[in-house]
Amino acid sequence: MKILIVGATGAIGEVVYEELKDDAEFIQASRNSTEYPVDITSEASIKALFEKVGQVDAIICAAGSAHFATVNELTPEQNMIAVNSKQLGQVNLVLIGLHYLKDHGSITLTTGVLMDDPLKTASSSAMANGGVSAFVKSAAIEMPRGIRINHVSPSMLEKSKEKHGKLFQGFEPVSSRRIGLAYRKSVFGAQTGQAYKVY
Repeated sequence: MKILIVGATGAIGEVVYEELKDDAEFIQASRNSTEYPVDITSEASIKALFEKVGQVDAIICAAGSAHFATVNELTPEQNMIAVNSKQLGQVNLVLIGLHYLKDHGSITLTTGVLMDDPLKTASSSAMANGGVSAFVKSAAIEMPRGIRINHVSPSMLEKSKEKHGKLFQGFEPVSSRRIGLAYRKSVFGAQTGQAYKVY
C-alpha cells in the first residue's frame, strides 16, 4: 500500500507515520519538504504534487492553518487563513486527489476538538473544522469507485501539552497511540463518512 501524507512533519503527521510506517510505503509531503513540497492553499501546488507522486492507495491530510483571535479582534483577512488552508485546502486535496487515487482507496482529513468544544480565540479554527466535517459526511455518499472518506478529530496531543496547554485549559491531553489508531481505522477499515473523535 502506498500512502501520501500531507503535513508529514507536523505533530499529527509524525504520529500517523509512526503508527502506520510498518504497514505501508509512505510519501511524506509538507510545505517545507525538499522532495515532495506542497502548499495546500494553492491548487497548482496540489496538482504538481500529484503529478509527481502518481497513483496512491490512500491520502491522509494532517495539514492546515488557522489564526487564533477573539471574534471582536478577528479580521476577514485573518479568518481567510483557516478558510484557504484548513478548509478549502483539504477539500481541494480531495477534489484533485480523487483522480490519482486507486479504486477502493481512502481519504482521511483532519479536523479537531474545537468544532465541538469551543474555547476563546478559536472560532475561525472551529468554523473550518466544521466545514470539513460536513463536507466529509456529504461527500461520502457519492464517492466513486468504492473510495472511502473520513476525518479524524483529535484533541490536544500529550506531546503538545507544553506548547499548547495554556490555550487548552481543562482539556485532557490524548496519547499519540489513540490518535494513531484513529487514522489506522480510517485507512485500513471499511467505514466511510465517519468522524473519528479522539477526545
